[in-house]
Amino acid sequence: MSIKVRLFATLRNGRGKELIVNLETNRTPKEVIDGLGIPEEDVAILLVNGRDGVLDQLLNDGDTVSIFPPVGGG
Repeated sequence: MSIKVRLFATLRNGRGKELIVNLETNRTPKEVIDGLGIPEEDVAILLVNGRDGVLDQLLNDGDTVSIFPPVGGG
């Protein structure tokens, strides 16, 4: 199956802004994050198809996974 992965802010460094990832069926956002070499603690917000996602939910062909790091500043 093919999913789109959108990365934001510092997560883009060395990875790009948007990726198409081909996966076996029954895969999760956690497996995508691990495959991209992103430490789990660097994920503050996870969206699947624009809605709140969880690390262990099953993905479907054509899904879009958006990953945001913690944001600081003021």
